[in-house]
Amino acid sequence: MTRIGRVYIARRRRTKIRLFASSFRGAHSRLTRTIIQQKIKALFSAYRDRNRHKRNLRRLWVTRINAVIRQNTVSCSYSILINNLYKRQLLLNRKILAQLAILNKNCLYLISNNIIK
Repeated sequence: MTRIGRVYIARRRRTKIRLFASSFRGAHSRLTRTIIQQKIKALFSAYRDRNRHKRNLRRLWVTRINAVIRQNTVSCSYSILINNLYKRQLLLNRKILAQLAILNKNCLYLISNNIIK
């Protein structure tokens, strides 16, 4: 039985993998087996860090809202504000509240004072 030369198919597959790793340094961009390992690691890290980025942004929003609310003359914490927002059924998410905290503190003070009263 004759042997099949997989030259064209194998080369096409390897060049496709090498294009992904062209910006990597050293053997990570030259050796096929190492490239495959680094590709798996890179894609896994990208997947994990997308969720981590969302988590970090939410923590940042909560911190900003809490900092501005505590500066107010009425001593109110973040948890009390969010609880009152849910009770009044006001649909303001944390991202919008954080933007209000940065750009227009007076508006956030008005919202928090009206909710508490």
